[in-house]
Amino acid sequence: MKALGLLAAAAVALAQSPVKVVRQSAPEKALIFEVTVPAPRVEVWRAFSTSEGLSTWLTPGAVVDLRRGGEWTANFPGGKTGGGTILSFVPEQEMTLAALAPEQFPTVRATRTTARFQFLAKGDSTLVRLVQTGWKDGDEWDKAYDYLAHGNAQLLETLQRRFVSGPLDWAKEWGIPAGGKK
Repeated sequence: MKALGLLAAAAVALAQSPVKVVRQSAPEKALIFEVTVPAPRVEVWRAFSTSEGLSTWLTPGAVVDLRRGGEWTANFPGGKTGGGTILSFVPEQEMTLAALAPEQFPTVRATRTTARFQFLAKGDSTLVRLVQTGWKDGDEWDKAYDYLAHGNAQLLETLQRRFVSGPLDWAKEWGIPAGGKK
């Protein structure tokens, strides 16, 4: 009975998420995410494409070197990193990364997937779409796919939350000052 309650709670939490997630198996295996952010595209782009902006919602001290081959890096507590290398970008329209998987997926992390973020103006809001491709076959790849189906949804939920509630308070979130490290 307890398991049914947990499943029901998880279903309610997923139903309330502002992020739409699609697991696509064909023609190419992909994860597709969409979220509407209540801010103009120029503001969402700035929050995504600058170190200062990324540090307001993803991690304190985030780094964006907005150029082909530049880094888009999140420095998480405990010394873990996420993000990737910028493959291409069109200002205020899209950014494509060679994405780093979490450390627990070393083969996927070394090989990388492709994460294409699109920013579509919708009046005073912005539709952010992430399409993650480049998935290979194998147990580690399947586990990373499942993990990132949830992890990238949380990423976009946090971006959306930043524009609903304001920049994240890192002292409150993680117990560390903005721009600092724990």
